[in-house]
Amino acid sequence: MMLNSKEAIPIAYQNKIQKQQSNIDSLAGQLNKIALSRLGLFVAEILLVAMIISWGFHWFYIILLLLPLIYFLVLVKKQGRVQNELDYARQLMWVYQNEEDHLLTRTNGYDHGEQFENELHPYTSDLDIFGHLSLYAYVNRCKTVKGMKLLADHLNQALPREAIMERQEAVKELSDHMEDSFHFRARLQNHQPAQLIAIEQKLAKELPLQLKFTRATSLRTYVKVVPFLMFALVFAAILMGGMVWNIFGLVALFNAALIFFNLKHINPVYYGFSGSAELLKAYSGIIEWTEKITWRSAYIKAFFSSGEGSVPVSREIKDLAAIIQAYDARLNMIVAIFLNIFFLWDLKCAIRLDNWYKGSSDHILKGLDRISQFEELISLATLTYNEPEWNFPAISTAFKLEAAEIGHPLIEAGKRIVNDYALTDQPTVDIVTGSNMAGKSTFLRTMGINMVLAFAGAPVCAKVLNLSIFKVLSYMRIKDSLNDQTSTFKAELNRLKMILDESKLSANTFVLIDEMLRGTNSKDKFLGSKVFIERMIEQQTQSLFATHDLALSEMEIQYGGLVRNYHFDIQITESEMHFDYKLKHGACKTFNAAILLKQIGLNT
Repeated sequence: MMLNSKEAIPIAYQNKIQKQQSNIDSLAGQLNKIALSRLGLFVAEILLVAMIISWGFHWFYIILLLLPLIYFLVLVKKQGRVQNELDYARQLMWVYQNEEDHLLTRTNGYDHGEQFENELHPYTSDLDIFGHLSLYAYVNRCKTVKGMKLLADHLNQALPREAIMERQEAVKELSDHMEDSFHFRARLQNHQPAQLIAIEQKLAKELPLQLKFTRATSLRTYVKVVPFLMFALVFAAILMGGMVWNIFGLVALFNAALIFFNLKHINPVYYGFSGSAELLKAYSGIIEWTEKITWRSAYIKAFFSSGEGSVPVSREIKDLAAIIQAYDARLNMIVAIFLNIFFLWDLKCAIRLDNWYKGSSDHILKGLDRISQFEELISLATLTYNEPEWNFPAISTAFKLEAAEIGHPLIEAGKRIVNDYALTDQPTVDIVTGSNMAGKSTFLRTMGINMVLAFAGAPVCAKVLNLSIFKVLSYMRIKDSLNDQTSTFKAELNRLKMILDESKLSANTFVLIDEMLRGTNSKDKFLGSKVFIERMIEQQTQSLFATHDLALSEMEIQYGGLVRNYHFDIQITESEMHFDYKLKHGACKTFNAAILLKQIGLNT
C-alpha cells in the first residue's frame, strides 16, 4: 500500500535497505562457509587417497571416497543456488538504494533519455523533457528498449482523453503493488536494453527458418535411438570386448561427424540464446507475476490476449530457459564431447527447441512485450508512490485549465514555489511581465511540463489541476546553428512559423512564448510580438507570453478580456533584491536590470 507521508517514504526505503543488507551479509556468509566446506572435503579426499596408498586397498575405502565426493556435489549445487539468491538480493538492493538516492539527491541510475532529444519538437527541448536533469531522467524506471521508447512516446504527445483516464487508473492500481514492482525491476536489473529485442527478433523471424533442418524424420529417429544404442554397445563391449569396441568406436566417430557436418545449422540456432537461460528465467518470473494478479483496470487488461491458452506464457518461457540451459552444456568442451557422442546433444537440444517452438503459445511475443508495457507504467506508479502530495488531474471535455498550487516537478519540494492559474471560458493571450530572474520562464515551464505529465496519464505537481487536452507549442530556447548556417533570428523565425502552422491545424493549442525575437532590434521586436499576439487572438489560440516589454501589456486595454496581464515582481530594500516568485495580476512596475548591472560594475 502507498504511504501517505512524504517524510515517511525515505525512512521506508532506508528500512528496506538495512533489511536487504542483512540478507546480503547472511548469504555472503553462507557462501564463505560453503567454500570452506568444499576445501575441507577436497583435503579429506586427498587424505583418503593417501591412506589407501599407505595402508592398501579395501572395498570399504570406496565408500569412504564416495561420501566426500557426493557431499561435494551437493555443496556445488547449493553454492549455485545461494549465489543466485545473493545476486538477486544485490539487484533488489540497487533498486531500493536508487530510490533513496533519487529522493535525497535527485539522481537516477536509469537511462536519462538523451537519445530522444529533438530540438525541432514542438516542446520537449524547451520544457526539459529528455536528457540530463530532465523529466524523463526523473521518471524513468525502464530497462528495455521498448519500455524506454513507450515512456518517451507518451511524453512526446498528448494521448486521447479516454486513454489518459485509463492510464490513470492503471497507474493507481500498480501503486498498490509497489513492493512487487521493486522485485519486477530487480529481475530486470542485469538486463541490457537491447537483449529483449534480440530475443524477440530471434523468436519471430530467425528461429523458424533456422530449425528447418531438425524436421527430417530420419534425423529425429536416430537422435531418439542413439543413447540406447551407445550404452548397449558399451555394455556389450565390457562383456564381450574385441570387435564390439571397434563397432562402438565407429558409431562414436559417425556421431561426431554428424554433429560436425551439422554445425552450420546448429550454431545459428544457438547464437542469440547463448548464456541467456538466467535472463529467460527472470523474464518468466516477471511475466508470472503479471499473470497471477486479477487486474481491474481496462488498460492493463488489454496487455493480455483473450484466452492466452492452457499453458501460461511464463511457463513457456521457463521451458525455453530449460532448453537453453541444457544447450549451454556445449560451452564445456569435455562435457560437450561426451554428450554429443552418447546423446547427439546439440541435435537433441535443437529438436527440443523446434518442438517447443511449434507447441508454444501464439501469444509469447505479446507476453514478452508485456514486460516493457508494465515497466513503463511502473515508472509512473513509482512517481506516484514517491510523490504522495502530487495529484492526478481531471481531464475536461470542455475548454478548461484550472490549477491550484502548481509547481515545477524538477525543483526540490523545499525550494519549489507554487502558484494558482486559471483560464477563462474562452482563449486569451496572457502576457507575463517581470524583472530578470523573477520567475517568468520557470512559470511557463511549470505549466508546460505539468501538462505533459497530465497528458501521459501521470500525477502532476499540483494540489488541483483540471484541464482539457491541449496541443502544446513552445518558443523558449532558440539557438543559432553553425552547421545549418542559421542565425538566432532565422532560428526564431523558423520556430514562429512552426507555431503558426501547427496552431492553425488544432483548435485546442496552448502556446508558451518566452521573450520573442531576441535576435533583432527593440522596435522590430515590439512590432513582431504585437502582430504575433494579434494573430493568436484572431485564431483564438490560448497563449502564455512572457516578456520584458511593458508596452505589450497595454494591449489589454485595446482587446479587453482577450488579453490579460500577469507579472512577477521584486522587492528592493537598500539595493538588495528579494523575489517571492508568486504570480500576480496586472503588469509589472518594478525592474532590476540597473541593479544587476551595478553589481558587476556598470553604473547606469
